[in-house]
Order: sequence, then structure tokens, then C-alpha cells
Amino acid sequence: MASAAEGDVGTVTELTRVLQWGFQELSLKNLATSLGASEQALRLMISIFLGYPLALFYRHYLFYKDSYLIHLFHTFTGLSIAYFNFGNQMYHSLLCVILQFLILRLMGRTVTAVLTTFCFQMAYLLAGYYWTATGTYDIKWTMPHCVLTLKLIGLAVDYFDGGKDQNSLSSEQQKYAIRGIPSLLEVAGFSYFYGAFLVGPQFSMNHYMKLVHRKLTDKPGEIPSSTIPALKRLSLGLIYLVGYVFLSPHITENYLLTEDYENRLFWFRCMYMLIWGKFVLYKYVTCWLVTVSRKDEIGHRQAVGDVGRVARTLSWSFPQEGVCILTGLGFNDFDENGKAKWDACANMKVWLFETTPRFTGTIASFNINTNAWVARYFFKRLKFLGNKELSQGLSLLFLALWHGLHSGYLICFQMEFLIVIVERQAANLIRDSPTLSNLASITVLQPFYYLVQQTIHWLFMGYSMTAFCLFTWDKWIKVYKSVYFLGHVFFLSLLFILPYLHKAIVPRKEKLKRME
Repeated sequence: MASAAEGDVGTVTELTRVLQWGFQELSLKNLATSLGASEQALRLMISIFLGYPLALFYRHYLFYKDSYLIHLFHTFTGLSIAYFNFGNQMYHSLLCVILQFLILRLMGRTVTAVLTTFCFQMAYLLAGYYWTATGTYDIKWTMPHCVLTLKLIGLAVDYFDGGKDQNSLSSEQQKYAIRGIPSLLEVAGFSYFYGAFLVGPQFSMNHYMKLVHRKLTDKPGEIPSSTIPALKRLSLGLIYLVGYVFLSPHITENYLLTEDYENRLFWFRCMYMLIWGKFVLYKYVTCWLVTVSRKDEIGHRQAVGDVGRVARTLSWSFPQEGVCILTGLGFNDFDENGKAKWDACANMKVWLFETTPRFTGTIASFNINTNAWVARYFFKRLKFLGNKELSQGLSLLFLALWHGLHSGYLICFQMEFLIVIVERQAANLIRDSPTLSNLASITVLQPFYYLVQQTIHWLFMGYSMTAFCLFTWDKWIKVYKSVYFLGHVFFLSLLFILPYLHKAIVPRKEKLKRME
């Protein structure tokens, strides 16, 4: 009897040991290692794609429920995702949400509340960047916090607008102004909505409340018919993803730092930068089609094998747009033909991105929600300065700081500011000069013009993105030296030359006509 009992105990012990070994092998850390990705990246990927079953649960079990249950669901799931990814560091977001609610309640609809919100939320984010920054892009609590920062600042501004006379507001401000007083549960649900907490997109409190009150649907009062649109967007993103996975081992920013690149002929260095500049943005296209991404860097480490590259790219390919469409948050009214539009959370205009030969066209097609937020809550609010260029420059400075404290961000957005100004000057010169206008309208030369424009466009887009993706000054300045600071020399020269050309080429009568 004793020997039998001892045998049973031995069997149980052995079984326990085997099970423990099995669970260890199935742990996220080991699974991530086998895929060639980090555990944090795998957790993020799981959390993002978890949005799909959560969206389906909402559609089938909560769509017709009371609003407080939906807010609770969003808050609980968002907090759970935050804890799963960042552990106890989830307190950063929770603290900022609670303090923001207190600011709104204690300071009310005042300029003081708006300024306090802006200063506190931005200071908290920048402090987080300072204490957690490294030479590469890491998945830390600051990643979702930058999204939350914009949300809470926008919330304070909309709440402030809600206290103004409606006639004093623009039509856009009237649309977003919050007339009621949000409860803590509503602010928490808005902040932690699982379809946007980790990586965006940006949306207003009013838009979120429409979701909760079942107003974001193509069938009033019923569950939206958004499954097919969500899958279409996901499929388009996967097409870009496949292309990126196959090409990513051959086109990397790391090559820009190698001696082999530096020793190549000048024309080769420029062409590689052009091709890489186009290709690097496909990482973001994938993000915003398979999902809606945060706004920035994707996997700076080299992937290990095809599976590893898929896992790493997917860990940044956040399926948020599909989730938003599935819940109804992506509903954007109907077009002129009565067809439902599901692009309220779209961060990408694919056709414009692929075909535009102008920098301003790429800006208009890329990272739409963040750009719209900056235009609505920052750029237009600086109208009192009376200087559009100054307002634009300050907006780009804000964007650079919002991305992080690395010098590469400042250089990238400084180049964007310079390029946009020069492009505007060139367009005005061609428009105002009869000779250049006639030359530009020659049909047979259009393909040639387009090719030249696209070459300049993507060469200097790659030049600007070099600083953005390499972060630190020692890296991006090495690459810029290898191409003799071509982008800065080219556009700074045009900045001073084009005004003189305009005076010399444009006839005086055309100038007078333009002034009239």
C-alpha cells in the first residue's frame, strides 16, 4: 500500500514537473524569443488584436445596454490592457486621468483650466520621456501616454468651448464643444477605450459619447453594418505588411550608418536614401491600415528570420482602425450617394499617399488624425499671433516635442517646415509667371515633370526621415555628412533664391492683378 502511494506521489510530482516545463515553454517570453521579438512587443501585439473580440463582445452583448455599463466595460478593459503591458506603471495614466477630471471640476470652463491641463499633461509626458529615453525606440508606458496626453488636452479645450456663446464659436468648435459636465466614469471610459488607448487614433469626447449612445451606426438604433469595411481595411494593411516583410531585410536604416554606404558613390547614396525614404513610410502605412498606429517609430532592431520579422512588424501593426470601424467609432456619416463612410478614425489616405508628387500632399495623406488634432487644438488657436508661418512653426515644434526629446525629431520637423515654405514659394512662382505656367501646362511633358517631382519629393522625404528614425545627433549627422547636407543646402538655397526669381520673372501687371 505504501509503495503504491509513493508511486502515485511520484507520478503526480513528475506530471507537475512536466506541466511546469510545458508552461515555461509556452510562456510569453519564450514564445517571443522563438519569434525573434521582445516579450513587450508580443504583449502589445496580443493586446491590440484583442480589440477585435472585445469589439465583437460589445456589439453582441453591450450595444443596447445602459451607457454606464459601456463606460465600465471600456474602463475595465483599458486598465487591464495597461496592466498586462506595463504592470504597476499603469498608475501613470490613471493618475493623469483622475487629476484631469479634478481640473475640469475644480477650475471649470476657464482659460486657467486649459493652460493648467496643457502644462501639466505635457510636462508629465516630457518627464516620462526624459526618465525612460534610450537610443532606440522601446515599448514603455510613455507610448500610450502620448496618445492620452492629446486626448486630455483636447478634452479640456472642448470643455472650455462648451461654456462659450455658441455664436462666438466656429462651426468646427461647435461640433466638438462639450455642453454637459462629464462624470469621472465618462472621462475614464473615453480615456481607456480599448480601441484607442494604446496607440490611438485621436477622437473627441463628443464622438465617443455618440458611440455610447448608439448614434454611430448606418442603421439608426441598430448594430452597425461595419464588419466588411473593417475587414477590407485590415486586408489592405496586410498587403502592405507582406511587402514590407519581404523587403525589410534588404532596405534598412542601419545600412545608412555602415562604412559600405559611406564608401559608395554619391548618386548611389542619394538613390538608396530615396528608396529607403519611400519604403520606411510603408511601415506606417501598414500600421494605419492593419490598425491605426501611434505616430512614429517601428522596430529599430533587426528581425531574426521571416517569422521574427512578421511578429515584430505586427507588434507595431496595431489593428485599431479595424477595431474602431467594428465598434462603430469609425462611422463618418454618409456620402452624396447615401453610402456609409467609415473613415472617421482613418489615419491614411492611401491613393493620395501613393500618387502625390508634393510634400504637402504626403502630409495631407499621412497621420491624418494627429495632424487634424494639432490643427484644431493648436494651430488654429494661435490665430491671435497674426502670422501663419509662426503658428505653423510653433505647431511643428509642439509635434516634435510630443514625439520625444531626441534631436532627430526636431531636425525632421524643421525640415518639414522649410520644405513646405519652399514648395509654396515654387507653386506661387509657377502660378504667377505666364511663361512658367504655359511651360508647366504642356501635356507631352507632364510625365517628365511628374517623374522629376517624385524624385525630389522622395529623396528629401528620405532625407528628413533619416533624422526621425535614427533619433540621436551622432547617427543622423553622420548620414547627413555622407550626402553633404544636401537637403539643407538645396532648400535653404531655394528659400532665398525663389523670392528674387519671383521678382525677376513675374511681370508687374501680373503682380498687380494678383494683388487685386
